Amino acid sequence: MDQLDFVGPQRCDNSGPNCVQVAIDADGNRVVRNSQRPETQVVFDQQEWETFVSSVRAGQTF
Repeated sequence: MDQLDFVGPQRCDNSGPNCVQVAIDADGNRVVRNSQRPETQVVFDQQEWETFVSSVRAGQTF
């Protein structure tokens, strides 16, 4: 996998609790990982990501 530029919340750093980080790959997929376990990544295509974000904005919990 190519080098990805992961971003996360500003209030999060690697010394604190685990944080979710997200990057966009060359195909436009969202790659999600935990800052404390960066070797494990989950990839969402555009439709999956839009569905997830819409659900969160609507207040759905997982």
